[in-house]
Order: sequence, then C-alpha cells, then structure tokens
Amino acid sequence: MPNPSVPSVPSQKSVGTLRDALRLIVITDRELARPHPVEEVVAAVLRMGVRAIQLRDKAAGARALLEQARRLRALTSPYGALLFVNDRFDVALAAGADGVHLGPEDLPVLDVRRAAPAGFLIGYSTDDPEVARRAAADGADYIGCGTVYATASKGDAGEAIGLARLDEVAQSVGVPVVGIGGIDAARAREVARTRATGVAVIRGIMAAPDPGAVAAKILAAFTGSRTS
Repeated sequence: MPNPSVPSVPSQKSVGTLRDALRLIVITDRELARPHPVEEVVAAVLRMGVRAIQLRDKAAGARALLEQARRLRALTSPYGALLFVNDRFDVALAAGADGVHLGPEDLPVLDVRRAAPAGFLIGYSTDDPEVARRAAADGADYIGCGTVYATASKGDAGEAIGLARLDEVAQSVGVPVVGIGGIDAARAREVARTRATGVAVIRGIMAAPDPGAVAAKILAAFTGSRTS
C-alpha cells in the first residue's frame, strides 16, 4: 500500500513511457571515459536512442557536479531524455534534472518525495525485495538492483546477486526495476529474459571504443513484447 503521508505526485512520464526510457540507463564515469570527455560519450549514446543518463561522480564537489549536470542537461533536453543525478538531490534540483538516484546512505526516499516538485523522479538502489517494496511505497519511481554480475566499476558494489534475485525483486514491486553490475550486450540479453525493465551500464559503455554501438546492441535486447 502507498504510504498515506506521501502526497500523490504524478510522475513526469507515464509508467509505460518511463519503462521505455529505462531500458538502458547510461551512468557516467569520467575516469573510464578517458581520453574522451563524458559529454562526448553521452552525446554518442543519445544519438543511438538512449533516453536515460545518470550523472555519477563521487569525487566531485557540489559546484563541479552542478556544472557537469548542466552540461548534460543541455545534451539530454533536445532528445527528451531523462537526466538523473546520483546521490545529490540538491544538485539535481539546481540543474533542472528529471530526478535523483538514491542509495541506503542518502536521504530517505520518503523525505525526498515530500520535498520534490511534481513530476520529479526518484530511483533507489536495493537488492532486497522487502526494501524495494518499502521504497516504492515511499515514492520511488524505479529500483536499481544489483550487483547482478561481478563488476569493478563500483567499489561498494558487493557480491553478485545473479539473475534469480533480480527477477525476484522485479516481481515484488509495481515500479520498473533496472539491473546493474557487470552488464554488457550479451548479458543484457540474459537480463531481458527476466522481469526487469532494463539495465544500467557504466564501464561497458563509458570505456567502450564505440559507446554508441554498444548502447544500440543493449537497447536491441529489450525490443519487442516484455512482461515487465
């Protein structure tokens, strides 16, 4: 049941359209993108049909992160693509981003939902079905679930949970669930056979010689009729 203390706030996009956008979330990483700037990689994947970008830069201060967010907002807007900021609700608001992605150490979903403007999207990371249900009840619009496969892209990723747990989390909530962790084009096809809506990718795209081509292959894994 939805939390009665949370105001009813319509999502910026319908659930169906949001699911379409979340087939692939490209998560930025400045170091992995080198020698190319993040903006170049983002522009390439947007041209290939990606409609969700998450700005993730744990080392950047608030001002630098805001500057990055504004540059990415300028890139995503012409495509109608979503821009999320990892962790920083304040930066997301200041940059005019579509939403924020939160983790267990960040502000609680319920408090962010209460403070967020209408249509603001909230993602939340968990691999626990009960925590996912609670986050959705508190106002999360989607769940990021992982680590699905072992990965070196996130130092705090923990052990791989596998496809069965991803599917369990996806079945436990009515909001989209996005798998993250160690996903490439081949593994995206495996994820597409679960009830997950899509995948989030860092290294597989940020470090790719041709990010746009990789993004297109991953998106292709989620075309056609889905049960999610």
